[in-house]
Amino acid sequence: MQVLSVASEIYPLIKTGGLADVVGALPGALAPLGIHTRTLVPGYPAVLKAIDACETVHHYSTLFSGSARILTATAHGLDLFVLDAPHLYDRSGNPYVGVDGKDWPDNAERFAALARAGADLAQTIVPEFAPDIVHVHDWQAGLVPAYLHYDGGQHPICIATVHNLAFQGQFPANLLSKLLLPPKSFEVDGVEYYGTIGYLKAALQFADRITTVSPTYALEILQPEWGMGFDGLLMQRRAVVSGILNGIDTNVWNPAKDAYLAAHYDEKHLARRANNKIALQERMGLPVDAQRPLFGVVSRLSWQKGLDLLADALPLISSVGQLALLGAGEPLLEDKYAQAKSLNISCEFRYDEALAHLIQAGADILLVPSRFEPCGLTQLCALRYGAVPLVARVGGLADTIVDANEAALAAGTATGIQFWPVNAMMIEAAIHRAVKLYHDKSTWIQLQHNGMRSDVSWHHSARAYAELYREAIKLPT
Repeated sequence: MQVLSVASEIYPLIKTGGLADVVGALPGALAPLGIHTRTLVPGYPAVLKAIDACETVHHYSTLFSGSARILTATAHGLDLFVLDAPHLYDRSGNPYVGVDGKDWPDNAERFAALARAGADLAQTIVPEFAPDIVHVHDWQAGLVPAYLHYDGGQHPICIATVHNLAFQGQFPANLLSKLLLPPKSFEVDGVEYYGTIGYLKAALQFADRITTVSPTYALEILQPEWGMGFDGLLMQRRAVVSGILNGIDTNVWNPAKDAYLAAHYDEKHLARRANNKIALQERMGLPVDAQRPLFGVVSRLSWQKGLDLLADALPLISSVGQLALLGAGEPLLEDKYAQAKSLNISCEFRYDEALAHLIQAGADILLVPSRFEPCGLTQLCALRYGAVPLVARVGGLADTIVDANEAALAAGTATGIQFWPVNAMMIEAAIHRAVKLYHDKSTWIQLQHNGMRSDVSWHHSARAYAELYREAIKLPT
């Protein structure tokens, strides 16, 4: 089976968040199941620098006000199509915002171009590549199924995966013709979304199958509280909505071999993990103290992630333990955490892959207090690395962490601490629970062992995607 994946980022070439991890890991997990994936990504400078020998397989004399070409290439074991369009992608900054932190003003055209190229590849613009499935990820690729719909004719089955419904890709209606969409597309049953052109709306409207990244999130988004304005459409299409949990690349996330760690360890040699706690405390300028629980955070600093609520619990954390936080995001939140820095509170406001790995290996407790969480990857890494996750009972967090309640502890199945509802009081209550468990060493070690035994790989998820692909192909196009 041939799959064309379309996404705006892919690890390890270009990454701003978990989307890249998923898009980069899934092809390798699907390959043993007889599914070959080729991923179309924009030709950002980092991507063009990373690819091996490439070949031009299609040339556009003009694509959104400039010439462009589609390259076929490989990098880090990934088979790629790269949309090389310098007028759209050859710039500093990250894929979505400039160095000033503001969205690129031409993002509508930049990601319409990606989608147009994806739709063309789906319709065999490159004759030797005829995909059975087109798999698009998030709003940046959302126009692919719309282009296929309005182009008419035969085309492959299209599957849209929503990694986060909050990111929707809305642009002014007066761009319709510039985006190569017909006038008839601007209607409720088309790409129109509250008077704008909705890229994610287009994906949800026209994809043959819709997936989210956890079963619980797939149910949550059918409700007004979590549907972000799409709950009505998703309820209409609920028969084609499903949730498949993400996994993590267990070769990249492997405490027995991780080059970023001060000491390697596994479940059988868990005592060695203490060396990473010392290394993390030293790295973050915290007092080296084996007795105090070290809380870790690796996250965007945002309302969604509940980091404003966690900030209210910093005095408690400082009194009972320590905090090592890595992340960047909303300036007001960064300021709040910067002001809270103290003997036991240390923060770095950026993303650093090496430090992210060390936090997973050195922290005792990994905090994920999200208001909503489609899947979450950081808690999966925590399980793998023996950090006990403390999470809100939402979305993928609810699906992946077994709360250390009395029944689960007795059954030997607990892997972390859950709390609900998501508010400052419940976060503090969960922290108190975690600290009490931490000081019960035999119970704590059991929690760590249970987590490290959890299968957080892509094995089960890849089989679920393969089953979805094969079931979807049976549908008429």
